[in-house]
Amino acid sequence: MVAPLAMIGLSIAGDVASGIATDLVKSVASAGQKDKIKKTAQDFETMFLEQALERLTENAGDAGPLGGGHDGGGVYRSMLVKEYAGEIVKSGGVGIADSVYRQMLKLQEG
Repeated sequence: MVAPLAMIGLSIAGDVASGIATDLVKSVASAGQKDKIKKTAQDFETMFLEQALERLTENAGDAGPLGGGHDGGGVYRSMLVKEYAGEIVKSGGVGIADSVYRQMLKLQEG
């Protein structure tokens, strides 16, 4: 699962995280709680993985239990991608959340 994501460019996530972390830390810094920062970082990783997995599955075709040529297949595929992303993050993720978490802590301290 990580190999296709590497082709998308996981290194971009670090650059994106640096820019987004600055905005995110402003809303979290007042709370001063590491748990909230960690949750925000995990939410970011989940969102990133959802987007990456959505791009990987958009050309999967309409056949099968999630397609069948009906418009409803896209809704179920979207829900499945969201669940996959959530489970990947719960099982340790791909490292984006850790990187974002560290960056947000640095910004909060500085």
